Amino acid sequence: MRLKVEFTTEPFDLDEAPAHALVAREVIEAAELDAVDVGPFGNTAEGGADAVLTAVDALLRKTLEAGATRVSLQVNVVEEGEA
Repeated sequence: MRLKVEFTTEPFDLDEAPAHALVAREVIEAAELDAVDVGPFGNTAEGGADAVLTAVDALLRKTLEAGATRVSLQVNVVEEGEA
């Protein structure tokens, strides 16, 4: 099964990326995921179920430890052949 995760961390800072946002980027880029898109207002990544769920666990733990006060995320099953 393939999953797609979309997430944001808060609070936002438009002048400088906060520590929790940098940590989120590090976690997602280090995970065994594909189709990673990290941006200032939202992030997406896709991969096998185990890899996505492992990354989500690390994402939640590490961004909260780094000062995030809110993490919003959505996980969807991606059908075969869907991009």
